[in-house]
Amino acid sequence: MSFIIYPAIDMRGGKCVRLLQGDYNKETVYGDSPLEMAKQWASMGAEFIHLVDLDAAKVGKPVNDEWVLSIARELDVPVQIGGGLRRMEDVDRYLQNGVQRVILGTAAIQDRPFTEQVLAKYGDRVAIGIDARNGYVATHGWLETSSVTAEELAKELIAKGAETFIYTDISRDGTLEGPNTESIVRLAKATGKNVIASGGVSVAEDLYDLARYAKDGVGGAIVGKALYTQRIDLAEAIAKVKEKEGESC
Repeated sequence: MSFIIYPAIDMRGGKCVRLLQGDYNKETVYGDSPLEMAKQWASMGAEFIHLVDLDAAKVGKPVNDEWVLSIARELDVPVQIGGGLRRMEDVDRYLQNGVQRVILGTAAIQDRPFTEQVLAKYGDRVAIGIDARNGYVATHGWLETSSVTAEELAKELIAKGAETFIYTDISRDGTLEGPNTESIVRLAKATGKNVIASGGVSVAEDLYDLARYAKDGVGGAIVGKALYTQRIDLAEAIAKVKEKEGESC
């Protein structure tokens, strides 16, 4: 399995923002155009772009969808989108109009029939977003915490066809304190599926450390704040990961 670096574009009110630990009151605006930001990451060699509709995560239906569709339409780089996807018509609209992968989060906990329906229809074009606080899955834009553990949820959904998981440790998100590598690798080994790390990546070495576990199922990492604050150079990090993969072959 190759390791992919996913630059993140979190959208709120049509702008590119970052939240600290999912707190909507702790927002930093990094750009006025998600499309221009996506073009910037594409020009630096991005192999996949991670989009989040933060407004949708709160209200339960797409809000920044026109930005998502314009990015999918205008870029050659595949994109994945998460946030507020709780209706099949919204999933259909994205996946039938250029989006490569959708991410189900809250729905995976609260609407299992819908989640199973999406997995049955689209298979590996669906990722399950597992956002965990102290090991338990959080929902509704991280505003609520469930009683289900990350591994329990993953194993239940693998039985229904899930192939990809995006694991976010909320305590690390936006903090630049480094990813919770232990939990990420544990989930990958427990499921035997593709696990994408999210939250806490602060320096390029965090990415290189995670990439060491590609053989165990850690298929990539989502990077947000570290790119926007220029602590990580995307083009350089991608090249270095490829170089390390070549050395390990």
